[in-house]
Amino acid sequence: MEGDLNKLRIDRSGQSGNRSSGWTVRILAAVAVLTTAAGGTWLLGGRPATATEVEVRRVIAANLATSGGDVSLNATGYIVAAHRIEVAAKVVGKISWIGVEKGDHVNEGQVIVRLEDDEYRAQLDQARGNLVNLQAKLDQLLHGSRPEEIAQALANLNVTRTDEENARLSLERIRNLASSGVVSKQNLDDSVSRYDQAVAKTAALEKAYDLSRIGPRKEEIDAARGQVIQAQGQVDLAQTNLNNTIIRAPISGTILERNVERGEFLTTGFVGDRGAKGYVVSLADLNDLEVELDISQSDFAKLHPQQKGIVTTDAYPDRKYDGYIKEVSPEANRQKATVQVKVRIEKPDSYLRPEMNASVAFLREDQPATPVGAANESGPVIVVPPSAVRNNTVFLLLGGHAVARKVKAGASGPQGVRIEMGLAGGEDIIVDPPANLRDGDKVRQKEPAKKG
Repeated sequence: MEGDLNKLRIDRSGQSGNRSSGWTVRILAAVAVLTTAAGGTWLLGGRPATATEVEVRRVIAANLATSGGDVSLNATGYIVAAHRIEVAAKVVGKISWIGVEKGDHVNEGQVIVRLEDDEYRAQLDQARGNLVNLQAKLDQLLHGSRPEEIAQALANLNVTRTDEENARLSLERIRNLASSGVVSKQNLDDSVSRYDQAVAKTAALEKAYDLSRIGPRKEEIDAARGQVIQAQGQVDLAQTNLNNTIIRAPISGTILERNVERGEFLTTGFVGDRGAKGYVVSLADLNDLEVELDISQSDFAKLHPQQKGIVTTDAYPDRKYDGYIKEVSPEANRQKATVQVKVRIEKPDSYLRPEMNASVAFLREDQPATPVGAANESGPVIVVPPSAVRNNTVFLLLGGHAVARKVKAGASGPQGVRIEMGLAGGEDIIVDPPANLRDGDKVRQKEPAKKG
């Protein structure tokens, strides 16, 4: 290297006017040689000539003003409707009209499907006719005989009594004549027979007259009344079946699935994908949502009923929702070694959908926390890996360069270091930056390792 420098030395025997320019050329040449000798890896100012490869992670804000404490456990699962209803029919029939589409909001009692009802109307008419017939018979028994019927029974009895008296007088004459030998024994026997018939007929008509005055027996009335009640039940059943051809929304909510089309046959039993359908729509109240989680048995002891948590979704990571553990399964899943936990979302909005991926950050309530609704002067609090913070400074990846950012670091926890000031969330932070990394250096994000 020294030989190279000697070759670049300018002869001082020249004119004094060229002295300053000669020194300039000599200095620049020396710098160039030194740079080449160092391998060309450093530029003026000590900056790397090529971009340094770094690991980058997106910063997510967790506002402790609404979270209420430190995170004790993070878990992922799916958003589900707390009460999903598959609206089915109570009667079989062909669909004549359907008035909803997937995603429609319906109110409780709103008509959503109509079935053809001709047969059910005919059954109702038949049941009503039978009821009218039986009710008339009951009324007849309850009212008893009409006065005209009683008078007719008495008239028939009087005629029979007269016939009986005539038969008695005729029998006495025949009996006297028979004792004198005027008439034969046969004539006497015939007269006795006619008298006995008249007496029997009179007795029968007397009973009929008494019954017409007394009225029907209590047992007959009770039997007729039972038939009327049975007929009324048949009418009510037919009316209910007719009403059930109109299917209404049992609750106010959103149509999640429409399972039928006009002209399809609907049944009341379970069926497969083909043929008759077993239900018409799936319905749920989207203001009543939960996150369904499978918690590992090794982490289950960190949770307890009513424990609070912050819910986020992959689709909208910047939107956060308060929640709490509403339900813990009474039994574990042996195959998965998990316990199912359901977290109720307190104030869901239109951004949430059933079956969305969701994460829940469960809060450790034994740590001091900012009261709910209190102001946080330092803004959202960020939790970052400890290796990303160095002397209250972090490096961000911005436009292909490392940008130094002063932050206020707080307490450390199992999730990382809490950043109370300096970050707002959404930044790309450099994890474990190189020791010689400086503000403004060129950097590029490390490619994720390929699997397999």
